Amino acid sequence: MAVQNWRILIFSLVCMFFMSTGLAEAKGKESETYFVDVTAATLWSEPNHLREVDKPSASNPVALRKWTGTMTYEEKLGLVGKLETQALYGSEVTIIEEDGDWVKVAAHNQPTPRNDLGYPGWMPKVQLAKGNSYKNQLNRPFALITSPTAWLYEDKQTSEEFLELSFNTRLPIMKEFKNEILVATPSQGKKWLKKSDAAVYQDEKDIPAPTGQDVVNTGKKFLNLPYLWAGMSGFGFDCSGFTYTMYHSNGITIPRDSSVQATHGTPVEREDLKAGDLLFFAYEQGKGRVHHVGMYVGDGKMIHSPNTSTHVRIDDIDTSGYGEEYAGARRYIEE
Repeated sequence: MAVQNWRILIFSLVCMFFMSTGLAEAKGKESETYFVDVTAATLWSEPNHLREVDKPSASNPVALRKWTGTMTYEEKLGLVGKLETQALYGSEVTIIEEDGDWVKVAAHNQPTPRNDLGYPGWMPKVQLAKGNSYKNQLNRPFALITSPTAWLYEDKQTSEEFLELSFNTRLPIMKEFKNEILVATPSQGKKWLKKSDAAVYQDEKDIPAPTGQDVVNTGKKFLNLPYLWAGMSGFGFDCSGFTYTMYHSNGITIPRDSSVQATHGTPVEREDLKAGDLLFFAYEQGKGRVHHVGMYVGDGKMIHSPNTSTHVRIDDIDTSGYGEEYAGARRYIEE
């Protein structure tokens, strides 16, 4: 009987050892940083919610134009509430949960009260790269894509296309030439950009402080771009993804969602509005929950990405369909 007890004790200790080792590994994995390895990773509210039409968005590489271009209005409407956000090529995420081939990540630099690490959502793990060598290059100057979309190329002559990138993508610079930039990628080594598609900065602080009009002018690049729920790229924006990206590309990080954007910055009275101020709209004739945001352009007008049925456009505030829901404004740039 004593021998049997010793066997049980030894077995228990061995199990405890492997369990503690596994927990330590899992805990370590949760804190590991990965990098988005596709043009734009789409984050879902739950894993494995893909419809057949969504498969081009979940592969590596992705086919975002095919995905957004082949969906019917009803299929696009079906994304509402099922998508969380998007994260661009080369951006950092932290894995916080796993479910088979899917991982729940926090997308860095997308502030939200939902997670201190960044905006949370599920994505296929195949769209991520560990990118150890890439990570070592992040202290270098970087190229920020300023065209609505731009190609990465295999060669300096920019004749062989590798991957189409979104506006606001940032990649470390390995070498700079007169007309081209050699950049690092998360998993595919060095590739080439046309210098005309990007701005070069030493670090984030080197991005010039914008005026409100600068941010508005950035937004005008995307007029007529179709709306995409949770969109954060030059292939489609939702309302707060649009305002977030226009500010972020100008060196200012604001919260990801309109309801949170509405609680930061400086409150502004309607008669004092300036270009670049964010305008908020809420249910119950402006007294309920904030559900939409636009950017003031002047003359009583705003630029915004309204809803699934339309595109980025400039509307008169009062006749935009949101006028009766006006809930206030916030200023993120003090000039």
